[in-house]
Amino acid sequence: MKCVVSVLGKDRSGIVAATSKVLADCGANIDDISQTILSGIFSMTMLVTLDTAKTGFNEVQEQLQGVGKDLGVQIIIQREDVFQFMYKI
Repeated sequence: MKCVVSVLGKDRSGIVAATSKVLADCGANIDDISQTILSGIFSMTMLVTLDTAKTGFNEVQEQLQGVGKDLGVQIIIQREDVFQFMYKI
């Protein structure tokens, strides 16, 4: 299942590493990644393929929210089809 992961918050070390570790532990593959820092605000968007046979979507979502809370950033994962529908003009 293709998913979009969005991370937003105050820049600090370890954000990419912690987010990537959760995804790797859940059997996800990072297909594409974009990140930037604007005036100390970190923003990252990832396109990932999630192996739902290994870990369910809701479990991945909970783990990402937990690591986001630990890091003080917002991490949101959405199914790509839902993401595309929400931002369709």
